[in-house]
Amino acid sequence: MTEPHVRLAGSADLETFANVLRDRAFFDDRYERQRNGHGVLFLGWLGHRPAGVVYLWLTEAEEQPIRDHLPGIPLIMNLQVREDLRRRGVGTALVREAERRLLAKGRYRVALAVRTDNHDAARLYDNLGYRDWGHGDVICLARTTSPDGTVLTEKEVCHVLVRDLVPITPAPRTEARPIGAARP
Repeated sequence: MTEPHVRLAGSADLETFANVLRDRAFFDDRYERQRNGHGVLFLGWLGHRPAGVVYLWLTEAEEQPIRDHLPGIPLIMNLQVREDLRRRGVGTALVREAERRLLAKGRYRVALAVRTDNHDAARLYDNLGYRDWGHGDVICLARTTSPDGTVLTEKEVCHVLVRDLVPITPAPRTEARPIGAARP
């Protein structure tokens, strides 16, 4: 089985992913935000096939309740995996790469919002260690592009989930012993 791999979006990737996931305005907007340092657009591949995308939002949340309770916390947004390539680890790889990026930048907490009716995504996030934030549901604004290019904004009721990212560090040595020496 081919393992998914993830990389940062480059300008040469936009057309391919926009055609596959059918939202050019989204890719143009998120790539421009990435260029301005406001976020990171990750692209997932399965072999040579474009498979999915996730965006790491690095500025304040648009939703006031999230800004109030999670000030300055980055958000994982717009996770999409091609329907024919789901359940092959692409979504997990995309989320984990966003988390690795945050850890590398010294950021130890991340949040996301998932529609209350999106049970498959909620199950994925639960398996990845995301937990309810404890402040109720939030109305989020979702933007999609219609076939004629019109950007539509729709209100969605979402659960907000958080995850504390813990860097893996070796346990401190409790006794001084030469390297390779046998334990007593």
